[in-house]
Amino acid sequence: MPAAAAVDPVVVGDSEQGRPIRAVRVGPRDAKRIVLVVGAIHGTELAGRAIADRLRRVRPPRGVAFLLVHDANPDGAAAGTRWNANGVDLNRNFPTAWEPIGRPFDTYHSGPAPLSEPEARSLAALIRDVRPRVTVWYHQHMRLVDPGGGDRFLERLYARRSRLPYRAIPPLPGTATRWQNGAFRGDSAFVVELPAGRLDSASVRRHVRAVTGVARAIAPPTVVRTPIPFGAERKRQMRAYARRHYGIDGFKLRQPRVIVEHFTASNSFASAFGTFAANAPDVELGELPGVCAHFLIARDGAVHRLVPPSIMCRHTVGLNWTAIGIEHVGTSDAQVLGNRRQLRASLRLTRSLQGAYGIATRNVIGHAESLESPFHRERVARLRRQTHGDFQPVAAGRYRRALDRMAAPSSLR
Repeated sequence: MPAAAAVDPVVVGDSEQGRPIRAVRVGPRDAKRIVLVVGAIHGTELAGRAIADRLRRVRPPRGVAFLLVHDANPDGAAAGTRWNANGVDLNRNFPTAWEPIGRPFDTYHSGPAPLSEPEARSLAALIRDVRPRVTVWYHQHMRLVDPGGGDRFLERLYARRSRLPYRAIPPLPGTATRWQNGAFRGDSAFVVELPAGRLDSASVRRHVRAVTGVARAIAPPTVVRTPIPFGAERKRQMRAYARRHYGIDGFKLRQPRVIVEHFTASNSFASAFGTFAANAPDVELGELPGVCAHFLIARDGAVHRLVPPSIMCRHTVGLNWTAIGIEHVGTSDAQVLGNRRQLRASLRLTRSLQGAYGIATRNVIGHAESLESPFHRERVARLRRQTHGDFQPVAAGRYRRALDRMAAPSSLR
């Protein structure tokens, strides 16, 4: 795999004694999903620096960037002490549940006040500015991954890839992870306690794979914009449809609350695209605008965005006013669920949409479940019991369970 180009190191701040605290960003500048790795925060626990250094030569997954802090406590590293130059344990100096502990150079001295130390202030400012989706803080010597209160899926994934136990440390006052997970809901920060001593090269590689595995789990889906014609006339038709069926005077999908899964009843991407693009009165109801979907997933797993999710699209009677529609090329629930590439792409897309719009998994439904949705509404009497047979409850239930085995929606937002 070719090496990724690293952005030049940026000075995040200075230590108490004036040593620079640097971060290096690896990956695209426009990536919105950031994995922050802090190699060391205690001057006597430096093994994680080797992992941060190795990650400089690793290409992150598409849509993700690494932000690597080699050492958050350069004064402690230079002196060979746990503390910074003021005798403060930096991992007791963050605001959440901070309390005064000890005196300078006592083991867990928390400093005179929250964020009293320049190193802690610099890290807190970096986190506020960048809002990393995931942060890994390396410590020693307990050999575990500590549940930090963030996304349990990601924490367990790291533990599994690194071959460390997943075991909780009792909550401690003023820690970076406790502050971060409390202050930035939906972001995940956790501690990895490495074994004592230096890591050998095999262990470094294993932890690098764990970081990249977490990064892949939060990577955005690859979506190709393949728009169908949806100009002024079709928007006028959609607005008229919304007035008639929902009492809404507009064509905008302003606050999606539901995601509806469909299959096309065909094996051809081209035929499904042609049907949606044609804007012809549908055979079943004879209405305009024609049927469509926001996304169409081909059998090879390629995800095509046909219509922006900000526009209503006619895919589910009673729910078009508040639902994003995802069509899968296929002739049955079983065919779609049995196609690993298509299903994997679909789950990643759906999970990302859940994160982007705050849609609960219970509101990810199959077309056949439309009448049971609490958001279903229909003003035309003859259509109030209208639904379809694709993605029956059993299949939709399997799909929802698969979603819940992924990273949390907030991690993919």
